[in-house]
Amino acid sequence: MPKSPRRPPQLRGRIFRGSAAVSRGLLSRNDLRSSAWRPLFRDVYADTQVTVTHRTRCLAVGRWLTPPGTAIAGRSAAALHGVGTVPPDQPIDVLVPIDTVTGPGSPQHPSGRPDSTRPGSRRGPMAGLRVHHGVLDPEDVVDRAGLLVTSPARTCWDVARWLDPVEAVVVVDGLLARRLTDVTALREYALARAGRRGWRALLRAVDLADAGAESPQESRTRVRLVLAGLPRPVTQFVVERDGRFVARLDLAWPEFKVAVEYDGFWHDDPEQFHRDRRRLNRLLGEDWIVLHLTARRLRDDFPGFVAEVRAALRARGPRGRA
Repeated sequence: MPKSPRRPPQLRGRIFRGSAAVSRGLLSRNDLRSSAWRPLFRDVYADTQVTVTHRTRCLAVGRWLTPPGTAIAGRSAAALHGVGTVPPDQPIDVLVPIDTVTGPGSPQHPSGRPDSTRPGSRRGPMAGLRVHHGVLDPEDVVDRAGLLVTSPARTCWDVARWLDPVEAVVVVDGLLARRLTDVTALREYALARAGRRGWRALLRAVDLADAGAESPQESRTRVRLVLAGLPRPVTQFVVERDGRFVARLDLAWPEFKVAVEYDGFWHDDPEQFHRDRRRLNRLLGEDWIVLHLTARRLRDDFPGFVAEVRAALRARGPRGRA
C-alpha cells in the first residue's frame, strides 16, 4: 500500500515557502514533490486542499515574490476591484516602482526606461508574472485587505498602455459601471500627467468608454462598431409606448430605430431565450430593426456584421447620414 504523503498540521490549508518549511524540519525536498502540495511559484507552495484563485496567487506574489512597494496592476488589479475574472493559471501583472530598482545587475532593472514590461523568466522567481516598471504616485495605490493594488484610475491608465484599445475599454467600462471612478476623474488624471507615456491612450479609452455596458462582450461589440466608423450607439436604451415600458436594448441608434442585441451563452437557457424573444417581438410594432450578434460572429465574421448594421442605418437614415 502506498505511503501517504507527509502533511504537517502547521501547513494544512496554507500557502508557504518551501525553503522555510524545509529549514524548520517540517518537510523535505522530496516531500514538496508529493501530491500533498501544489507549486504556485518558485519556492511557493499551497496545500492541495486550498482552492487556488487568482487572488490567492496575488497574495502569494505580494507577500513573497516582489520588492517592497510593488503593486498588483492591470487586469489583475481590475479583478481585485471586482471587475472581470482572471483564470488562476494566467500571469499576474505587477508594477514595480522605479525607485525600488537596485541597479543594472538587478533582475528588476528597467535599463533606464521610465516604463517597461518584461515577462518573468519561466524558470526564475518571476515565472508566472508580467513585470512592469514605472513611476507610482502615492494616490496610485490602495490597500486591499493587506494587498497593495493600483487604484482604479491608475489601473485604467495601465490597461490603456498595455492592452489593445478594445480590451482596455472593457476594463474601463467595468470600473465605471461599478462607480469606482468616473469619466471626469479619469480625464483629469490623464491631463495631470500630460507628457508621460500613456496619457493620450487613457484619454482615447475614456472617449470610447461607457458605464452602461453590462458585459465584456457588449463592450467589445460597441467599441468595434465605433472603430469601424459607425455612429456611437446608446447603451441600454429603453423603448416606451405611451409612457409604458416596451423593451430595453443593449445597443441602439434611436434616431434610426436600429438596435443590436448580443446573444451570449445565457441564451442556452430556454426560458430566458423565450422571455428575450417576446420582449424583442414587441418592437416590431414600433418599427424597429433589431440585429442579433452571436459570439461566433463576433469572433469569426465581425466585418460581415458591421456591413449589416451599416446597411440598416443607411436604410433608415437620411441619405449619407449613417
